Amino acid sequence: MLNPWRLRLLSQLDSLGTVRAVAQAANLSASSVSQQLAVLEAETRTQLLERTGRRVRLTPAGLILARRARAILDHMDGVEAELRSLGDEPVGLVRVGAFQSAIHPMAVPAVRWLADRHPHLEVELLELEPHESLPALRGGAADIVITTTDFVEQPLGPDVDIVALTTDPIVLVLPQDRAARGPADLAAYAEEPWAFDMPQSYMANLATRLCRESGFEPRVVCRFNNYLMTLQHVEAGLSIALLPGLAVDPRYRVTIRELADPITRSITAVVRHGSPPRAAVTMVLDALRRHTDLPALSGIGADQQ
Repeated sequence: MLNPWRLRLLSQLDSLGTVRAVAQAANLSASSVSQQLAVLEAETRTQLLERTGRRVRLTPAGLILARRARAILDHMDGVEAELRSLGDEPVGLVRVGAFQSAIHPMAVPAVRWLADRHPHLEVELLELEPHESLPALRGGAADIVITTTDFVEQPLGPDVDIVALTTDPIVLVLPQDRAARGPADLAAYAEEPWAFDMPQSYMANLATRLCRESGFEPRVVCRFNNYLMTLQHVEAGLSIALLPGLAVDPRYRVTIRELADPITRSITAVVRHGSPPRAAVTMVLDALRRHTDLPALSGIGADQQ
């Protein structure tokens, strides 16, 4: 009899790549993960792992089992949810990963709406940036992720299904006393100090590309993985930044300008492809679609206070 917990560890190894990463995701030690995978090999009477130097990788049999395991675990979750529900009321836990700027305007209102209508449905929110969310989805750490299809470093494949939600403009954010009208030409800001996201993140890569396409290398004076800290830095007059429109909190005294060459990102919900989704997952997707009427960024191209 295959143990679901060990199957989940094997599936995570396929998604995350290393025993150490699986251990961190599962709050276990690396030796415990290795021991459990060894037990799974004994249970299946099949070699699932092979060593390559100091690392391990899945054998062809291990890859087959890891990728079938995801469908098996999803099916088991669905059966469990059906048994817990005598009617059509969605029940159970749904884990939703979302990037930082989508949590407050999109995910939180959807969860609040669900809590009022479906008290037996539990939603766990996880902050996951686009480079983190798809591995979490594929490894079973999330059931739904809110991400962008524009992050080329993490391409979407045939193993996932995409639900379009909304679009979000990328804007230039300046200190309040730098108000100006009309779209912004980034080349005019080549000598400015810039606030950036962390290296290799979606926004850091996008901002770097846009600056270089405008003919300059940005002078980065700070990096934050929190948009509120970026807004505070800009508000203090210490930097300027490129941010998603969703990330601009109106409580901060900053000026927002659209770009002369407009850039938007497509925001989507993504689920694993395969067996029909649980009723609870379908209900959460419906709630997210209901909460995509985002407040417009009033004042773009003019003074924003």
